Amino acid sequence: MFVRDFMTPDPVVVSPETPVQDALKLMQTRGFGRLPVVSNNKLVGIVTEADLMKVSPSPATTLSVYEINYLLSKVKVADAMTKKVVTVSPDDTAESAILTMRDNDIGGVPVMDGDKLVGIVTESNVFEALIKLFGFRRAGTRITLDIPDRLGVIAEITDLIRKNGVNIISLATFTRPDAEAATLVIKVATDDATGIISGLKDAGYQVSHVTASA
Repeated sequence: MFVRDFMTPDPVVVSPETPVQDALKLMQTRGFGRLPVVSNNKLVGIVTEADLMKVSPSPATTLSVYEINYLLSKVKVADAMTKKVVTVSPDDTAESAILTMRDNDIGGVPVMDGDKLVGIVTESNVFEALIKLFGFRRAGTRITLDIPDRLGVIAEITDLIRKNGVNIISLATFTRPDAEAATLVIKVATDDATGIISGLKDAGYQVSHVTASA
């Protein structure tokens, strides 16, 4: 899966001259946590709700509503935005984009195709991508088993599933620090995986968990 497959295309943007008050209202109305900042069709920054709140008057201020609104009208997005923007490409893999967000401790990244802003990836997009990758919304049976670190082991398991006439929805492996064997989580397109589970056990695999999902 690539970034273009799960990004939000044509994101809503603001300009550096947008009043903070207007940007906050836009975020709160649309449910956005961040907005790309564009000037002359070029990405020049990104601003989050937290950034905007930092340059807004404190709720504990003794200023009048009129004075607060006046001050807010004078503060622009340019005063709050981050100018050094971390971005990804629509051709980057999902894994690469997720790592970029995690390594930089950010909740969203603009998607750039050359110099053109074409989308944005947020945590919500990442969750949706994982849902699709692992087939969470597809009916089937989720099987968890321990597998040895041996060449061809996954091929053996997938061949066993094929012989049962069942399609694989998703497959993933992970290794716990305290475990010698890896763990394989595989979701198959059937609500009755009895034959598959029996075959796995007969082949010497330890099946630790089975869950059917509608």
